Amino acid sequence: MSATEPRPSMITLTHVIYGLHALSLLIGIVGVASVVGAFLNGWPSIIAVILNYVKRREARGTWLESHFRWQIRTFWFGLLWVALCALFVVATLGVGLLIAWLPLGVVGLWFIYRIASGWLRLNDRRPMYA
Repeated sequence: MSATEPRPSMITLTHVIYGLHALSLLIGIVGVASVVGAFLNGWPSIIAVILNYVKRREARGTWLESHFRWQIRTFWFGLLWVALCALFVVATLGVGLLIAWLPLGVVGLWFIYRIASGWLRLNDRRPMYA
């Protein structure tokens, strides 16, 4: 990872993006939606991933690049796992709905871990893992 220091406004934006993802998680926890559903369908996370793509070029070559990659991958891999769970429910004609709650719960915890660990590393001004 390059030692180029990002602009302060990019660091602030990265905090805002983590905040948007965290807001979606909070909506899922305290609202009627699930953590997974709120994260993937909630406007805050959709806005966050759009911001990631729009500003990703400005983060390139700095330690923030790894955070942008981390945030984008969190969104898309989460969507993939949720889609696989939904496919399982459809393939089992709804019988798998009871079983699908377990992997969906794991995905929800995974979302919380990814956002919390990323935000903590950002706060320490450290890049994310490779």
